[in-house]
Parts: sequence; structure tokens; C-alpha cells
Amino acid sequence: MVNEASRMGTLYGLSLGPGDPGLITRRAWALLERRDALWVYPTRSSKSPSYAYDIVGRAGLLPPAEHQALLFPMTHDAEKLVRSWERAADYVLPRLQAGQDVMFLVEGDASTYATFGHLVRSLRAREDGLAVEVVAGVNSFSAASAALARPLCEQDDTVAIVPAAYGVSAIDRLLEDFDSLVLLKVKPLIEDLLDWLEARELLAGASLIERCGAPDERILRGEEMLALRGSTVSYLSLMLVHSPHRIRGERIRGCLKKSTSQAQAASEPA
Repeated sequence: MVNEASRMGTLYGLSLGPGDPGLITRRAWALLERRDALWVYPTRSSKSPSYAYDIVGRAGLLPPAEHQALLFPMTHDAEKLVRSWERAADYVLPRLQAGQDVMFLVEGDASTYATFGHLVRSLRAREDGLAVEVVAGVNSFSAASAALARPLCEQDDTVAIVPAAYGVSAIDRLLEDFDSLVLLKVKPLIEDLLDWLEARELLAGASLIERCGAPDERILRGEEMLALRGSTVSYLSLMLVHSPHRIRGERIRGCLKKSTSQAQAASEPA
């Protein structure tokens, strides 16, 4: 479908959920059934498969005639990252300019720690008339909470969503203000996190979910996680940590009554 205003194709950020094809939304499914669009999907290296493409494959959806993996390496090297984003834009932009719609397949949700945002910024730097539609999806921590059959938060609980790469000391400071922590990308710090959970007496309220929704999903609760010492977890792993120790200050419940002066001021014409 061609965008009539710009005569360009539309770039879709197509969220697929974290791994279970049953969590693909009806909107995303309908777009994936189109045969006139180009599929592109991220891969970490030329030798590794695309997890997003695997989700669609397990859903039984066939790719269109044209589909392409785009390399988004797992590195902290800023120059390498920028080069990969620019190469991806080099491939996608001519297709959009020719009027073809492009579906960027994203595991989880395209608005939450996704490579899709990097591609959009690279394209917008080159093309003012870029048309983008983001199709919302189920993110990994929502699916993980559901898999645990445990609420992520209730009533006025507070939640922090943090990449574990910030380090244990930064994560530890969040315990004062948040009831639950979602720790993403825990693989590099798994040993440090286990030590921290033990030292802080948080193991009982913590869980690790690996490859949530995939056929090889693994869930470890509480002290079960200690078996991970000396082993490697998937990059697609997260921890949910609930802190029973947080001391809460006074909270305002409901709406405060207006004072007499406020009520009079509100009733006066502007």
C-alpha cells in the first residue's frame, strides 16, 4: 500500500510479543498476511537466526517473496552500532521511496527497548516524509508476570524497568522507591545479581524467566535461581524482583477537596 500523501511506502514497527505466536495481535497478524510488503527483521550476527522471524515461522505465517535480515550486532561500540543502523537504512529507504510498505518484525513490543527506534531515527534523518506506524505488542515483562501467575503491581505499587547493565549498585538504590523491579538483559550480571538477591534477602520474591513464550521457556523461582551459578543464561532472560522490605511514606488517596477559595476561583468566569 502506498502512502498517498508522500507517495512513499509506510514503515511498520510490527510487534510480535516475546515468543508465543498466540500473543501476536490481530492487527499485526493481518499485516503479516499481506503479500505486497517487504519483511525485514533484526539478527545479531550473520550466523545467528532472527528470533523475531522465528516467532512468525512458528505462527505458521509464510513470508512474502521479498524478506531480508538486517544486522544489528550486540555490542557497546557506538561506531559499530551507528554503522549497522545506517546500513539498515540504506536497504530500507529505497524500498519505501519506491512506494513499498516495509514491515520491521520486532520481538516483544516495538516501543520498548527495540532496535526499531534506531532504524526510524536513521531514516528520518534522511527523509522528512517518512510514514511510520507502530503496532503495539505484548512486552516481555508482562508475559513473564502472566507466566508466573503473579501480578507485576497492584493498587499503588511502584515498578521500575531497568536494563541490568546499569549494575548492581544502581539497581540496589531503586529498592527505596520501588516495590517491584523488572531487570532486563541480565545475562552478563547473573552472578552479581544472585549475590545481591541473597545479601538483600530478596530471593523469595524474585524469579528468572528465560525465552518467555518460546518452546524452550524456562522459569526459576526463588532459591531455584541459585542453580544458575557457573552457567550461562540466554540473552532473552529477565528477572522480576519484588521487595517486601520497602518502607512507604504517606500517599494521597483519591482527590483532595478544594478549599473555599479554590472553589470560588474555579467558579469565576475567565
